[in-house]
Amino acid sequence: MRFQNKTVLVTGAAGGIGSAIARRFACEGARVVITDVDTEGAAATAAGIGAGARAFASDISTPDGCKVVIENVMATEGRMDVLCNNAGINRRGPLLSLSEEDWRLSFAINVDALFHLCQAALPHMIAAGGGAIVNTCSQWGLHPAPNHIAYNVTKAAVASFTQNLARDYAPEKIRVNAVCPGEIHTPMLEAGVIRSGRAIADLDRLVPFGRIGRPEEVAALVAFLASDEAAFICGSLVEITGAQAVA
Repeated sequence: MRFQNKTVLVTGAAGGIGSAIARRFACEGARVVITDVDTEGAAATAAGIGAGARAFASDISTPDGCKVVIENVMATEGRMDVLCNNAGINRRGPLLSLSEEDWRLSFAINVDALFHLCQAALPHMIAAGGGAIVNTCSQWGLHPAPNHIAYNVTKAAVASFTQNLARDYAPEKIRVNAVCPGEIHTPMLEAGVIRSGRAIADLDRLVPFGRIGRPEEVAALVAFLASDEAAFICGSLVEITGAQAVA
């Protein structure tokens, strides 16, 4: 019950890693606010958790969509102890295969949303005497994979954003860290596997640990980084890959 009497906001929580993060915090006593552009998916995640969570649908690809999320959390919960910036998209392909919309939407969701959400949330955390922000980065943001330039570049920006924000607001007792998953068994990954003509078992064989990761394992790391047990961890980019190098 590390998060009893605390409020946690999780973006992109309609499924995959985000829903696992929401469930983990709720299991540890938090009041969890789930947001996603997928209204039905967000509601389903909240319903699966029960009384410890509620859904609030919003499109965080826009500044107003980000602002209204933070306003809603403060108006209904009265506090924000943890912000998990998990929402993200992956527009696959090398540069010449991407449209301008692919590029701009990747930045709007993967990078710009962090700017707007943190800018709106930080004053409340500072006023409360501290807080924790955990961003979902990627192993590919640190070690680029081929043919994913939009995703790789935006996740590299998330890594830099995390370290910069941490250094600027550590004096205010705001801890900012990021998780950098490798291959994790999510709907997003499954879609990519299907398009490539491969199977999950093919990916398992590439991981020294013997299998790809699970959303619940990433959620456990996120919860640790947000908890008081990680009180001196700030500005860290933590890889969770099963020792897999980028293919």
